[in-house]
Amino acid sequence: MTDLPSPGRGRALPARRLLLVHAHPDDETINNGATMAKYASEGVHVTLVTCTLGEEGEVIPPGLAALAADRDDALGPHRAGELAAAMAELGVTDHRFLGGRGRYRDSGMMGLPQNRRPRAFWRADTDEAAAHLVEVMREIRPQVLVTYDPDGGYGHPDHIQAHRVAMRAAALASERAYRRDLGEPHTVRKIYWNCLPRPVVEKRLAALRAAPSLPFPGVAGVADLPGVVEEEQVTTAVDGGEWAGRKARALRAHATQIAVAEGAEGEDCFALSNNLAQPLLATEYYRLVQGPAADGLPAGDPPETDLFAGIPDAGESR
Repeated sequence: MTDLPSPGRGRALPARRLLLVHAHPDDETINNGATMAKYASEGVHVTLVTCTLGEEGEVIPPGLAALAADRDDALGPHRAGELAAAMAELGVTDHRFLGGRGRYRDSGMMGLPQNRRPRAFWRADTDEAAAHLVEVMREIRPQVLVTYDPDGGYGHPDHIQAHRVAMRAAALASERAYRRDLGEPHTVRKIYWNCLPRPVVEKRLAALRAAPSLPFPGVAGVADLPGVVEEEQVTTAVDGGEWAGRKARALRAHATQIAVAEGAEGEDCFALSNNLAQPLLATEYYRLVQGPAADGLPAGDPPETDLFAGIPDAGESR
């Protein structure tokens, strides 16, 4: 199952352990790149599980157009290489593909014929897919899990399925009677869903529209960004400003999917295949749905700033 070296059962692990579950290569950097770089630099064991190779993605650079699924269908292995390069930029050394590289295929956008392919992740049995993730959870024993909301942020079938698999795996991993061959039971202490606060998104998009010049022909709308929620739903804001440059370089590594504006390190906008500028956020936002303070923080308090807050045995973030 492991694509890069991992600690393995029975070996010592750092005190703090973070697991992120994403659908395709590049999702992790867009949503959590600064967070991953921050925690990796602080000695946290950061594990990324990616559910597909992203075979159905659109290809931005004309010189790589032949990789696309409707031509050579070679995009998946190429994106796996991009992901490895992005993880090197973020300092993340533990990355796996769910069930092993290529077990599940990118399902394409909702309603397309690709959704019905035999290996499409959207068609995967949830419990079967979750078992692969249970094995990772029982090996790494993360205190914190990050994944998508029930809509997958924007309705993509693989994002929705990643949410279902991650949540199911977290429940199964703690059950003492479930699949002891996959390791000793483990309870994830805190579960977060990725999100973006609407006021922040609106402000940053307005700033892009007001910019005297942009390297892209247009600016995205609020609906183009995944996981936008009202401000009161956001429980946690992780300041990754110190690692913005790493996030920008990791985004550039995903060159088939993302165009980052040319310029200084830490550039603050990028575009997907729609060629619409969107902000490169160094502060990343989360909604705590299970664990300490999962019912919300007291009125008037600032959001959490640490995904490990409230877990005494996980130590303190620097």
